[in-house]
Amino acid sequence: MERTEQEKALIYSVIIYSHTLTSRLQYVVDFLSQYYHTPIKLICDEEKYLVHPDPHKINYSYHRLLQNEIWIHSHVLLFESTIRPVKVECFDLRGKRAFFKTEGDTGFDLFAGIFFLLSRYEEYLPHQVDAYGRYAHQSSLAFKEGFLHLPLVNLWLEDFRNLLTTHFPDLQLPAPEFCFQPTYDIDIAWSYRNKGFKRNAGAIAKLFLTGKWKSMVYRIRVIRGKRRDPFDAYEWMDDLHHQLGLKPLYFFLVAQQQGRYDRNIDVQSPAFLDLVRQTAASYTIGLHPSWASSDHPAFLPKEKSWLEKVAEQTITASRQHYLRFSLPATYRRLIAVGILDDYSMGYGTVNGFRASVALPFFWYDLKSETKTPLRIHPFCFMDANAYYEEKKSAAEALQEMLAYYESIRAVNGTMIVIWHNSFLGVDEVFEGWRNAYEHFVLKACRQ
Repeated sequence: MERTEQEKALIYSVIIYSHTLTSRLQYVVDFLSQYYHTPIKLICDEEKYLVHPDPHKINYSYHRLLQNEIWIHSHVLLFESTIRPVKVECFDLRGKRAFFKTEGDTGFDLFAGIFFLLSRYEEYLPHQVDAYGRYAHQSSLAFKEGFLHLPLVNLWLEDFRNLLTTHFPDLQLPAPEFCFQPTYDIDIAWSYRNKGFKRNAGAIAKLFLTGKWKSMVYRIRVIRGKRRDPFDAYEWMDDLHHQLGLKPLYFFLVAQQQGRYDRNIDVQSPAFLDLVRQTAASYTIGLHPSWASSDHPAFLPKEKSWLEKVAEQTITASRQHYLRFSLPATYRRLIAVGILDDYSMGYGTVNGFRASVALPFFWYDLKSETKTPLRIHPFCFMDANAYYEEKKSAAEALQEMLAYYESIRAVNGTMIVIWHNSFLGVDEVFEGWRNAYEHFVLKACRQ
């Protein structure tokens, strides 16, 4: 039986009115619906809004329309279709940083703030780059205003949840669930083994000429199978996963030719082929697009095809090597080859929340003003950042992870961390890091 218009209207839990409908605003509304697990309808007809039977009404415009609505005074950002420098002035609101200050019940344009951070609007504007040509974290609003360490969007949305349920006591908004997702980048599968005669001979000769006898003897023993390779942490990782029922993601660097930044094991090495196959048999694996693929886009589909053939599974997840990406070019290339989930959203120079959120979200292509099917999974911690960039000890890195854990747990967000097999092996350089990781994982999974 055909529903009446009134019956169709009643299937929505929340109605949002705006004088203008845009793809930017619809993107934010979709995100809110996803976050609150609640149907939300966006309408632009003021008369229909005023008489709509749904009692849960949000007015996103320049003037209040009803006494019993929640009014968010809109900023111009979501009604534009251009990319331009936007004046952003931060202020404290209920103990949190906010911007786009306006009148209304929220005190700022929550919707525009979410869009600015999730779309990475500032990365489309002229900005500073780091030594690797990546967007520099020092250019970001989150760094400048001191909230890079916080999932600010989640915090805003929890405040908004309180406003909604206080204003509409009968509105049921299911709470999100905390999720811990370990991920690993396999850049260099082994430190000494399976690197081929030429690379090992050169390394041994260098150690001999520089008088590093102990290191030379150790390397030879590893190559001969008398000692475990320093980066071989795979069995230990498997035991940890099985013990706690974890489902990690592994990202393999499979550059077809080696370079300064692509120093992976020869992809045709029997040992490497076995490692990929064994890992794929137990876990979901993803592509770690090479550094070279950013300069030569034709490499990307070849690397993906190679990994799919060896792993015997369709590859739909990726994370850029060195976290090297630029918007919108990199994400467009990923979509073109069938990548649906990307795990690169974070900095390669400091830990924190690059998009100020601890939750997966769909990428919005600002250049084409389109919500895309590419889901972004932001991470907050990477071992290499803590060690090389922040110069932390293993104990300090553990405290940093625990701090992120507490802030994400408080908002029932998704915590994604990046570790490398090199940090989890037995290399003396990374002594203590395996224990720090195990300590953290035990806490994250048992609370």
